[in-house]
Amino acid sequence: MDIGQAPRDDRDADAELMIRFQRGDEDAFAVLVRRFQGRVVSLAYRYLGSAADAEDLAQEVFLRVYRAKETYEPSAKFSTWIYRITANASLNHLRSKKARRKVSGAMPGGDGGEPEAEFEDERAEAPGERMEKDELARVLRRIVDDLPERQRLAIVLNKYEGLSYEDVAAAMDLSVMAVKSLLTRARVNIKEKLEPYLNGGEAANA
Repeated sequence: MDIGQAPRDDRDADAELMIRFQRGDEDAFAVLVRRFQGRVVSLAYRYLGSAADAEDLAQEVFLRVYRAKETYEPSAKFSTWIYRITANASLNHLRSKKARRKVSGAMPGGDGGEPEAEFEDERAEAPGERMEKDELARVLRRIVDDLPERQRLAIVLNKYEGLSYEDVAAAMDLSVMAVKSLLTRARVNIKEKLEPYLNGGEAANA
């Protein structure tokens, strides 16, 4: 679906802002950027695992929104539409990155100093418990990173961004049943790969 084809909801205040922008109100676009920049960066970061890449991708997303000014048609939540743009941009970025790695012959690796995504509670804990949780978060991050693209995106949108099955389906252009199937397979994969670590195995080296 073209990014100008947005899902419809006449009560959506964000969609109303986009319509005001269509009519020439540049301030309305600035408000949308303020409202969604953090969420777009968060989604891109959880998907890409790189703070720098997430910031760059957020700029690309808002550029696409700006360019969609003339063709935008509200047809559901504005948030679902912009999540979909972010998801597609993230997938394209990862595919491009993989293609560059294949051409250069570089081995896939970490992001060299990029901060790890936070998956756990930030409450104060004993040092030993904190280290164990930090290690579990790193293992979980690697497991999620290794999921097939669509499983990974569904998990990020549903678990970490809190989107409903319906909104995930709209963002990924899938049926609700297909999203539930993706999430089920993703959870099975995560459980299988996490189990050795939880049972005292060497999951960190898997």
